Amino acid sequence: MLFVVLFTDKPDHGHLRVAHLQAHLDWLERHSDVIPVGGSLRHEPSETPKGGLWIAQADSKQQLEALLQMDPFYLAGLRQSYEILHWSKANSERQALI
Repeated sequence: MLFVVLFTDKPDHGHLRVAHLQAHLDWLERHSDVIPVGGSLRHEPSETPKGGLWIAQADSKQQLEALLQMDPFYLAGLRQSYEILHWSKANSERQALI
């Protein structure tokens, strides 16, 4: 199943993002089979991220939730909240590289 995961970071916790960024990126790379697309969200390119977004493929929400709870950002206490949504591609036949 396809999912989108939306993360909201705790306000004024950008220092945790900086401190754990490389561990987070390494972790995402190890789990690229489940999370092929991920990135930060911000109002302007120069601002500190407010959260993040993943596009993921997993067997269930529970599997994805268990995985995200092992993410270094989550373990460090950066995340204020997250939402896991089922996602339906508009054109399921089209493949896109981002």
